[in-house]
Order: sequence, then structure tokens, then C-alpha cells
Amino acid sequence: MKKKNNLPVRILVALAGGIVVGLVCYFAGWADLTATYLKPFGDIFVNLLKFIVVPVVLLSMIDGILSMGDMKQVGSVGVKTVAYFLCTTAIACIIGLIFANIFNGAGLFPDLSAELGSAEYEPKAFGGFMSVLVDIFPSNMWSAFVNANMLQVIVVSLFFGGAIMAAGEKGKLCRDLVGSFYAVIERLMEFVISLSPIGVFTYMAWVTATQGAAILGSLFLVILCAYIGYIVHAVLVYSLSAQVFVGMSPVKFFKGAFAAMIFAFTSTSSAATLPVSKECAHELGAKDDIAAFVLPLGSTINMDGTAIYQCVATVFIASCAGIQLSLSQMVIVVVTATLASIGTAGVSGAGMIMLAMVLETLGIPVAYIGLIVAVDRLFDMGRTCLNVTGDIACSLCVSKWQEKQ
Repeated sequence: MKKKNNLPVRILVALAGGIVVGLVCYFAGWADLTATYLKPFGDIFVNLLKFIVVPVVLLSMIDGILSMGDMKQVGSVGVKTVAYFLCTTAIACIIGLIFANIFNGAGLFPDLSAELGSAEYEPKAFGGFMSVLVDIFPSNMWSAFVNANMLQVIVVSLFFGGAIMAAGEKGKLCRDLVGSFYAVIERLMEFVISLSPIGVFTYMAWVTATQGAAILGSLFLVILCAYIGYIVHAVLVYSLSAQVFVGMSPVKFFKGAFAAMIFAFTSTSSAATLPVSKECAHELGAKDDIAAFVLPLGSTINMDGTAIYQCVATVFIASCAGIQLSLSQMVIVVVTATLASIGTAGVSGAGMIMLAMVLETLGIPVAYIGLIVAVDRLFDMGRTCLNVTGDIACSLCVSKWQEKQ
């Protein structure tokens, strides 16, 4: 019996098939058929993505917090590791937004709202920093879930995760329930992600039939924008931090981390790359006990590559929807992605789920996610490579910081 194609192969086949079918329909004048008979299946896929966003974020964040164990025992290593990842994630968001706005300002991202139909959009009002600070603390937990207010969902997750951990033995039942529910949600999420080829094929056929070959050039540009952000972040943040805090040259750092970077790029899995990452970190001089703590934690909470992807994709999708993001909305993107980095990076398909979360937070029509889901695999290769590189850099920096104590 032949082995079934894995998901990435099926997505690439669906992408190619959607482009071919879309071009045929475009030149034959059958664009209406794709809108009537193919796009609805893509809409179903997007609805399922929206359906699982809240439970995935809630449970994965609580589970991620609990997986850290007793923070008093973790001590300074845990604090420094989390601080490093949160800072680099915030920087990654800024880098992603800078390059996305450069591309968008140069007219390289399209406005497809007239052709694809402008979905309802009402920009979020910005009443200043203190207003935003007050609004992220929910007065009604269930309202936060129903309205998919992701900043509030994140706050709820942080409170519940910390409370369960503080409860100790008495919170064991809640800890077990979270683990059990999260295992179920993971299976559900795997099922939804497994439907990606259907969503990719139907949306790609519809978009190509409506736009012709022009949309293909736009997708190439948004991928290029993301990869420029990946490279700049790796050079300016990771190699520079290794040089400043560890005294290691960028050439030596990238040469030592190269094996893990290549493995991550091809496997698109931070967890699967862990054995290679540990070997690379050891060869570069990281302490084994610190690397054993930092690298697994990094595979869960370090999502700098995903942060850059979210920012670029958000600006691209907003442009396609005919929406110009304000500075305050970009700040919200940075805050949302940075806070969410504590729990969702280890989730399979996290990039797509997180993008839907960011779009929900900003009030941008999530239906437009179908424009970019078709090439998510290409984004995933670069962002996973960047995440693993950051894990190794962090293990080196924390090892050096601990020596000075």
C-alpha cells in the first residue's frame, strides 16, 4: 500500500490545482461559477477556523503556563528566558509592521475590495492607552468568549493559569481538566487544519478566477516581505544579542546553528527540531542544563517568526479589504501577538490560528484569510526556522547571564 501524501504535499497540490482551475475559469468567463460552487466550501473552512480560535487560545495558554511548573523553582532562569522571548517578540512585531507598511506604502499590496466584495468593517475606536488598558480586563468572562475579544481571553487565561498553579494540590483537578480539554481541542484543531487543502483549493480557484494572474504576483510580494523581515530579525536581534551578551561573532553563531535552522526550515516543527537544537546549542557553548530548559520552553512560547508573519499578513489582508490600519491598531497587533506568545507557539497550525485571532481583535473581516492560507506553508518554513534560531540564541544568552550571578 502506498503511503498517503502528508499535509504539506496535499496543500501544495491543492494550491497548484486551484491556480489551474482558477485560470481556466478566468479565461473562459466562468468566474461566477467559482463564487457560487467553490467559494462556499472555503467559507466553511474559514468559519471552522473562527470557531476554534477562542478555545485554542484559552486552553493552550493555560496549559502553557502550567507546563512551566513552579516559577519559584524555575527561578531566575525562567524569568530571564520569558523576558528575552517577550522582548524579541515585540521587536519582531515592529520589524514586521515596518516592512509591511513599506511594501503597502509602495503600492505593492493590492486593494481587492471592489472585486471581491467589501465585507463589513467598523474600525475600533482608540481612547488612549489607559482606555485600552482598562478594556483588556473583562467584566464578564463569557462575554469575552462570545465576542472573541482576544486580549480579554488572553488575560482570562493568564489569571486562570496562575491561579491553578498557585492552588497547588487542590488545583490538581483543574490542571487535569485543562490538560484533558486541551488534548481534545488539539485533536479538533488537527481535524480543522487537515481540511486546509479544501480551503486552499476553493479559495485559490475563486481568487484566481476573479483576479487572474495578478493575485499570484501579490502573494509572491507578501512572501518576500515576510522573508525580508525574518532575515533582518535574525541578523539584528539574534546574532547581535549573541555578540553583545556572549561575545560571539555572527558568523560563528549562524555557522553553529545552521544544522538546526535547516532542519526546522524543512520540518516546520520546533518540537521535532529539539534534538538538533540541543546539539547545536551545546557546540556553541550553552550550558546543558540551561539549554535543556530554554529550548523546550522556547518551542512553546517563542514565536518571533509567527509574529512577523502575523504583522505582514494583517497589513496585506487589510489592504486587500480596502482598510488602512491606524497607528493605534498596529500597537494593538504588537500587544496581542506579544502577550499571546506565552502559550500558542507550540500549537500545530499556530500561525493560521493566531492570524485569525489578530484579525478578530482588530475587527478586520476574517473571511479574507482565505487569500493567504493557500501559501501558509511557505510562510511556515521561514518562521519556524527563525523561531528555532531564537531558541538557540536565548540559551546562549541565559547561560552567560547565569555565569555572572
